[in-house]
Amino acid sequence: MNPLSRFPTRNGVGASCIALQPGHWPTVLDFLEERFPSVPRAEIADRMQRGDVMDEAGAPIRPDHVYRPHQKLFYYRHIEAEPRIPFDEEVLFQDDLIVVADKPHFLPVTPGGRYLQESLLVRLKRKLGTETLAPMHRIDRETAGLVVFTLKPETRGQYQKLFSSREVHKQYECVAPFRDQLVQPMDYRSCVVAADHFMRMRETDGPANAETRIEMQEEERGLARYRLFPLTGKKHQLRVHMAALGAPILYDQIYPEHVPDDQIDGDYSRPLQLLAQSIAFRDPVSGEQRSFTTRRRLMPLA
Repeated sequence: MNPLSRFPTRNGVGASCIALQPGHWPTVLDFLEERFPSVPRAEIADRMQRGDVMDEAGAPIRPDHVYRPHQKLFYYRHIEAEPRIPFDEEVLFQDDLIVVADKPHFLPVTPGGRYLQESLLVRLKRKLGTETLAPMHRIDRETAGLVVFTLKPETRGQYQKLFSSREVHKQYECVAPFRDQLVQPMDYRSCVVAADHFMRMRETDGPANAETRIEMQEEERGLARYRLFPLTGKKHQLRVHMAALGAPILYDQIYPEHVPDDQIDGDYSRPLQLLAQSIAFRDPVSGEQRSFTTRRRLMPLA
Protein backbone atom coordinates (compact mmCIF):
# COMPACT_ATOMS: atom_id res chain seq x y z
CA MET A 1 0.00 0.00 0.00
CA ASN A 2 1.30 3.44 -0.92
CA PRO A 3 1.77 5.37 2.37
CA LEU A 4 0.52 8.56 0.68
CA SER A 5 -2.87 6.92 0.16
CA ARG A 6 -3.46 7.11 3.93
CA PHE A 7 -3.57 10.89 3.78
CA PRO A 8 -6.68 12.50 2.23
CA THR A 9 -6.35 15.45 -0.11
CA ARG A 10 -6.87 18.92 1.28
CA ASN A 11 -8.57 21.35 -1.07
CA GLY A 12 -7.49 19.16 -3.97
CA VAL A 13 -3.85 18.83 -2.87
CA GLY A 14 -2.38 15.46 -1.92
CA ALA A 15 0.25 14.95 0.76
CA SER A 16 3.95 14.96 -0.06
CA CYS A 17 6.59 12.75 1.54
CA ILE A 18 10.17 13.40 2.57
CA ALA A 19 12.67 11.01 4.20
CA LEU A 20 14.94 12.32 6.95
CA GLN A 21 18.53 11.67 5.92
CA PRO A 22 21.42 11.14 8.36
CA GLY A 23 22.61 14.52 9.67
CA HIS A 24 23.32 16.87 12.54
CA TRP A 25 20.01 18.72 12.91
CA PRO A 26 18.75 18.92 16.55
CA THR A 27 15.08 19.15 15.57
CA VAL A 28 12.91 18.41 12.56
CA LEU A 29 12.28 22.15 12.28
CA ASP A 30 16.02 22.78 11.87
CA PHE A 31 16.13 20.22 9.05
CA LEU A 32 13.08 21.64 7.28
CA GLU A 33 14.46 25.18 7.51
CA GLU A 34 17.59 24.05 5.66
CA ARG A 35 15.65 21.82 3.25
CA PHE A 36 13.27 24.62 2.24
CA PRO A 37 15.35 27.84 2.35
CA SER A 38 12.72 29.89 0.53
CA VAL A 39 10.17 29.36 3.35
CA PRO A 40 10.72 31.42 6.53
CA ARG A 41 11.44 29.40 9.68
CA ALA A 42 8.49 31.00 11.48
CA GLU A 43 6.12 29.91 8.70
CA ILE A 44 7.40 26.31 8.82
CA ALA A 45 6.97 26.28 12.61
CA ASP A 46 3.45 27.65 12.27
CA ARG A 47 2.50 24.90 9.79
CA MET A 48 3.93 22.26 12.12
CA GLN A 49 1.99 23.71 15.05
CA ARG A 50 -1.20 23.51 12.95
CA GLY A 51 -0.59 19.79 12.33
CA ASP A 52 0.37 20.11 8.65
CA VAL A 53 3.51 17.93 9.15
CA MET A 54 2.92 14.30 10.23
CA ASP A 55 4.62 10.97 10.72
CA GLU A 56 3.60 7.76 8.92
CA ALA A 57 0.81 7.13 11.41
CA GLY A 58 -0.63 10.61 10.83
CA ALA A 59 0.50 11.97 14.22
CA PRO A 60 1.54 15.65 14.16
CA ILE A 61 5.25 16.50 14.19
CA ARG A 62 5.66 19.64 16.33
CA PRO A 63 8.47 22.23 15.97
CA ASP A 64 10.44 20.83 18.94
CA HIS A 65 10.32 17.22 17.66
CA VAL A 66 13.78 15.60 17.97
CA TYR A 67 15.40 14.79 14.62
CA ARG A 68 15.55 11.04 13.93
CA PRO A 69 17.23 9.94 10.68
CA HIS A 70 15.32 7.63 8.33
CA GLN A 71 11.94 8.76 9.65
CA LYS A 72 9.41 9.74 6.96
CA LEU A 73 7.48 12.98 7.12
CA PHE A 74 4.25 13.72 5.33
CA TYR A 75 3.15 17.29 4.71
CA TYR A 76 0.81 19.43 2.64
CA ARG A 77 2.30 22.08 0.38
CA HIS A 78 0.94 25.59 0.61
CA ILE A 79 1.76 28.71 -1.40
CA GLU A 80 0.92 32.08 0.08
CA ALA A 81 -1.08 34.41 -2.20
CA GLU A 82 -0.81 32.12 -5.25
CA PRO A 83 -2.08 34.20 -8.20
CA ARG A 84 -4.83 32.72 -10.33
CA ILE A 85 -4.06 31.85 -13.94
CA PRO A 86 -6.93 33.64 -15.72
CA PHE A 87 -7.96 30.86 -18.10
CA ASP A 88 -10.29 27.93 -17.54
CA GLU A 89 -9.99 24.26 -18.42
CA GLU A 90 -12.90 22.32 -19.92
CA VAL A 91 -13.89 18.73 -19.24
CA LEU A 92 -14.65 17.19 -22.64
CA PHE A 93 -15.41 13.64 -21.48
CA GLN A 94 -15.84 11.64 -18.29
CA ASP A 95 -16.89 8.08 -17.49
CA ASP A 96 -15.95 5.72 -14.65
CA LEU A 97 -12.48 5.08 -16.11
CA ILE A 98 -11.06 8.32 -17.56
CA VAL A 99 -11.47 12.09 -17.71
CA VAL A 100 -10.43 14.11 -20.78
CA ALA A 101 -9.65 17.77 -20.14
CA ASP A 102 -8.97 20.61 -22.58
CA LYS A 103 -6.17 22.62 -20.95
CA PRO A 104 -5.54 26.32 -21.55
CA HIS A 105 -2.10 27.78 -22.17
CA PHE A 106 -0.04 28.72 -19.07
CA LEU A 107 -1.68 26.17 -16.73
CA PRO A 108 0.63 23.34 -15.51
CA VAL A 109 -0.78 19.81 -15.50
CA THR A 110 0.49 18.94 -12.00
CA PRO A 111 1.63 20.99 -8.99
CA GLY A 112 5.25 22.04 -8.87
CA GLY A 113 7.42 25.01 -8.00
CA ARG A 114 5.29 28.16 -7.92
CA TYR A 115 2.10 26.33 -8.91
CA LEU A 116 -0.18 24.36 -6.59
CA GLN A 117 -3.88 25.25 -6.66
CA GLU A 118 -3.25 26.69 -10.12
CA SER A 119 -2.61 23.32 -11.75
CA LEU A 120 -4.94 21.29 -13.93
CA LEU A 121 -4.85 18.26 -11.60
CA VAL A 122 -5.80 20.21 -8.46
CA ARG A 123 -8.45 22.24 -10.26
CA LEU A 124 -10.06 19.05 -11.59
CA LYS A 125 -9.92 17.27 -8.22
CA ARG A 126 -11.81 20.16 -6.69
CA LYS A 127 -14.25 20.51 -9.58
CA LEU A 128 -15.05 16.78 -9.88
CA GLY A 129 -14.77 15.90 -6.20
CA THR A 130 -12.43 12.95 -6.71
CA GLU A 131 -9.16 12.19 -4.93
CA THR A 132 -8.01 9.36 -7.23
CA LEU A 133 -7.53 11.41 -10.40
CA ALA A 134 -4.07 11.02 -11.97
CA PRO A 135 -2.66 12.16 -15.36
CA MET A 136 -2.16 9.41 -17.92
CA HIS A 137 0.44 11.67 -19.60
CA ARG A 138 1.52 15.32 -19.49
CA ILE A 139 1.98 18.31 -21.75
CA ASP A 140 4.03 21.43 -21.05
CA ARG A 141 2.58 24.27 -19.00
CA GLU A 142 2.92 26.55 -22.04
CA THR A 143 1.10 24.12 -24.36
CA ALA A 144 -2.70 24.04 -24.68
CA GLY A 145 -4.93 21.08 -25.50
CA LEU A 146 -5.83 17.57 -24.46
CA VAL A 147 -4.79 15.77 -21.29
CA VAL A 148 -6.24 12.38 -20.29
CA PHE A 149 -6.61 11.39 -16.62
CA THR A 150 -7.32 8.00 -15.09
CA LEU A 151 -9.80 7.61 -12.23
CA LYS A 152 -8.99 4.19 -10.75
CA PRO A 153 -5.57 3.54 -9.17
CA GLU A 154 -5.83 -0.17 -10.00
CA THR A 155 -6.05 0.50 -13.76
CA ARG A 156 -3.49 3.33 -13.95
CA GLY A 157 -0.61 1.11 -15.00
CA GLN A 158 -2.56 -0.32 -17.93
CA TYR A 159 -3.13 3.14 -19.37
CA GLN A 160 0.43 4.31 -18.82
CA LYS A 161 1.71 1.19 -20.57
CA LEU A 162 -0.02 2.41 -23.74
CA PHE A 163 2.57 5.18 -23.99
CA SER A 164 5.63 3.01 -23.42
CA SER A 165 4.38 0.58 -26.08
CA ARG A 166 3.52 3.46 -28.47
CA GLU A 167 -0.14 2.56 -28.75
CA VAL A 168 -1.35 6.15 -28.33
CA HIS A 169 -1.72 8.30 -31.45
CA LYS A 170 -1.26 12.01 -30.79
CA GLN A 171 -1.51 14.94 -33.16
CA TYR A 172 -0.33 18.47 -32.41
CA GLU A 173 -0.60 21.73 -34.31
CA CYS A 174 1.79 24.66 -34.21
CA VAL A 175 2.43 28.02 -35.83
CA ALA A 176 6.06 28.68 -36.76
CA PRO A 177 8.12 30.42 -39.45
CA PHE A 178 7.68 29.09 -43.00
CA ARG A 179 10.63 27.02 -44.21
CA ASP A 180 11.00 25.64 -47.74
CA GLN A 181 12.43 22.34 -46.49
CA LEU A 182 9.23 21.69 -44.52
CA VAL A 183 6.78 22.04 -47.44
CA GLN A 184 6.80 18.30 -48.06
CA PRO A 185 5.93 15.93 -45.20
CA MET A 186 9.03 14.69 -43.44
CA ASP A 187 10.11 12.48 -40.55
CA TYR A 188 12.73 14.17 -38.40
CA ARG A 189 14.88 12.08 -36.05
CA SER A 190 17.59 13.10 -33.61
CA CYS A 191 19.18 12.30 -30.26
CA VAL A 192 17.61 14.55 -27.61
CA VAL A 193 19.17 14.74 -24.13
CA ALA A 194 18.97 17.00 -21.07
CA ALA A 195 20.85 20.28 -21.39
CA ASP A 196 22.88 22.01 -18.68
CA HIS A 197 19.88 24.11 -17.65
CA PHE A 198 17.22 21.99 -15.93
CA MET A 199 14.43 23.43 -18.10
CA ARG A 200 16.05 22.74 -21.46
CA MET A 201 16.76 19.79 -23.72
CA ARG A 202 19.26 19.70 -26.58
CA GLU A 203 20.25 17.65 -29.59
CA THR A 204 23.55 15.76 -29.59
CA ASP A 205 25.38 13.12 -31.58
CA GLY A 206 24.22 9.60 -30.93
CA PRO A 207 21.51 7.13 -31.86
CA ALA A 208 18.18 8.82 -32.57
CA ASN A 209 15.78 8.59 -29.63
CA ALA A 210 13.23 11.19 -30.74
CA GLU A 211 11.15 11.14 -33.92
CA THR A 212 8.53 13.59 -35.19
CA ARG A 213 6.49 13.58 -38.40
CA ILE A 214 5.93 17.11 -39.72
CA GLU A 215 3.31 18.18 -42.27
CA MET A 216 2.71 21.75 -43.41
CA GLN A 217 -0.97 22.74 -43.67
CA GLU A 218 -0.89 26.37 -44.84
CA GLU A 219 1.46 29.33 -45.27
CA GLU A 220 0.80 33.06 -45.06
CA ARG A 221 3.09 36.08 -44.69
CA GLY A 222 6.15 34.14 -43.64
CA LEU A 223 4.33 31.97 -41.10
CA ALA A 224 3.06 28.42 -41.51
CA ARG A 225 0.70 26.09 -39.70
CA TYR A 226 2.17 22.63 -39.17
CA ARG A 227 0.78 19.30 -38.04
CA LEU A 228 3.16 17.47 -35.71
CA PHE A 229 2.97 13.77 -34.94
CA PRO A 230 5.34 12.75 -32.10
CA LEU A 231 6.31 9.14 -32.69
CA THR A 232 8.32 9.16 -29.45
CA GLY A 233 7.78 11.03 -26.21
CA LYS A 234 10.95 12.89 -25.19
CA LYS A 235 10.59 16.01 -23.05
CA HIS A 236 10.13 19.16 -25.20
CA GLN A 237 10.59 17.00 -28.31
CA LEU A 238 8.39 19.06 -30.64
CA ARG A 239 9.86 22.35 -29.51
CA VAL A 240 13.44 21.10 -29.85
CA HIS A 241 12.83 19.61 -33.30
CA MET A 242 11.12 22.69 -34.75
CA ALA A 243 13.90 24.95 -33.42
CA ALA A 244 16.56 22.64 -34.84
CA LEU A 245 14.89 22.89 -38.26
CA GLY A 246 15.07 26.68 -38.18
CA ALA A 247 11.35 27.07 -37.44
CA PRO A 248 11.02 27.63 -33.67
CA ILE A 249 7.40 27.58 -32.54
CA LEU A 250 6.02 31.10 -32.27
CA TYR A 251 6.38 32.69 -28.82
CA ASP A 252 8.54 29.86 -27.47
CA GLN A 253 10.29 31.25 -24.37
CA ILE A 254 12.73 28.33 -24.08
CA TYR A 255 13.89 27.48 -27.62
CA PRO A 256 16.09 28.55 -29.25
CA GLU A 257 16.80 31.08 -26.44
CA HIS A 258 15.61 30.79 -22.85
CA VAL A 259 13.81 33.82 -21.41
CA PRO A 260 13.78 33.68 -17.57
CA ASP A 261 10.37 33.48 -15.93
CA ASP A 262 10.85 36.70 -13.97
CA GLN A 263 10.94 38.60 -17.27
CA ILE A 264 7.55 37.33 -18.43
CA ASP A 265 5.59 36.68 -15.20
CA GLY A 266 1.97 37.72 -15.56
CA ASP A 267 2.26 38.33 -19.31
CA TYR A 268 -0.39 36.21 -21.02
CA SER A 269 -0.33 38.10 -24.32
CA ARG A 270 1.97 35.72 -26.23
CA PRO A 271 0.88 32.10 -25.65
CA LEU A 272 3.11 29.43 -27.16
CA GLN A 273 1.54 28.50 -30.48
CA LEU A 274 1.49 24.77 -29.78
CA LEU A 275 -1.70 22.78 -29.33
CA ALA A 276 -2.27 19.13 -28.35
CA GLN A 277 -5.01 18.72 -30.94
CA SER A 278 -6.13 15.09 -30.83
CA ILE A 279 -5.44 11.79 -29.09
CA ALA A 280 -6.63 8.27 -29.90
CA PHE A 281 -6.09 4.84 -28.36
CA ARG A 282 -7.82 1.55 -27.66
CA ASP A 283 -8.90 1.52 -24.04
CA PRO A 284 -6.98 -1.29 -22.28
CA VAL A 285 -9.80 -1.83 -19.77
CA SER A 286 -13.05 -1.42 -21.72
CA GLY A 287 -11.67 -2.37 -25.14
CA GLU A 288 -13.33 0.70 -26.70
CA GLN A 289 -11.63 2.78 -29.37
CA ARG A 290 -11.17 6.24 -27.80
CA SER A 291 -10.70 9.40 -29.87
CA PHE A 292 -10.82 13.03 -28.69
CA THR A 293 -10.25 16.44 -30.30
CA THR A 294 -9.61 19.80 -28.66
CA ARG A 295 -12.01 22.71 -29.00
CA ARG A 296 -9.20 25.24 -28.76
CA ARG A 297 -7.61 27.07 -31.68
CA LEU A 298 -4.26 28.68 -32.34
CA MET A 299 -3.89 32.16 -33.83
CA PRO A 300 -4.88 32.75 -37.46
CA LEU A 301 -2.03 33.30 -39.91
CA ALA A 302 -3.59 36.27 -41.71
